[in-house]
Amino acid sequence: MLQHVYERASQARYLTKVIIATDDERIYNAARSFGAQVQMTRGDHRSGTDRVAEVASSDTAEVIVNIQGDEPLIDPTAIDAATLALTSDPEVPMATLSKRIEDTSEIDNPNVVKVVSDLTGNAIYFSRCPIPHGGKTHFKHIGLYVYRRDFLLAYSGLPVGPLEQAEGLEQLRALENGYRVRVIETEYESLGVDTPEDLERVTVLFEPSLSKS
Repeated sequence: MLQHVYERASQARYLTKVIIATDDERIYNAARSFGAQVQMTRGDHRSGTDRVAEVASSDTAEVIVNIQGDEPLIDPTAIDAATLALTSDPEVPMATLSKRIEDTSEIDNPNVVKVVSDLTGNAIYFSRCPIPHGGKTHFKHIGLYVYRRDFLLAYSGLPVGPLEQAEGLEQLRALENGYRVRVIETEYESLGVDTPEDLERVTVLFEPSLSKS
C-alpha cells in the first residue's frame, strides 16, 4: 500500500521530491526496500502535520504537500490541482481538496468530514455533521494538504480553539486563527485504508493489475 502511494505521488507534475516520513522502523525498512526516500522522525508528534513540519524544517522547499500514507488510490492530478492553488495565489497559506458527495449515506456519517466554502473558494467550516443544513449539494473533505513552508512551521504552535476540540479536526486550527484555507474541488474519490475491511476493498480493486504483472 505504501509503495502505491509513493509511486502515484511521484507521478504528480509539480512535486520535485517525495519523502516518506515515519517514526516506525518497519515502515522505514519497507520504504527503503522499493527505493523510496525516507526520513525517520520523532515519535512524539500529535499529528501527521507535526511530522511533516519536522521534515520541512530541514528542507528548503517553499511549498510542502502532506499526502496520507493510507491513500493507495491517490490521484496525481488531484495533488497537482491542490499544489497549483498555492502557486497561483501568494496570499493563500494552505490548500486542500473536496469532492461532491454522491452517496447520500455519507452526509450523516461522522467519519466523512464535510466542508463548505465561500464564493472565492476558501473554506468557511469543516464538520462531521451535515453542512449546509437542508442543502441539496454536500461536499466531503479529502485529507490532502498543501502548505507554505513558513505557515507549516508555525502551525503546530498555533492555539487549539474550541471548534477544533469539538470536531476533532486539526484543519480548523487554521480557520480559528484567522488563516484562509483554499478548497479545490476534485473528482478523486478518496478511499483511505483504516480498517481490515478497507484493505479488502482496495485489494479487490488492484487484483486485475496485479494479475497482469
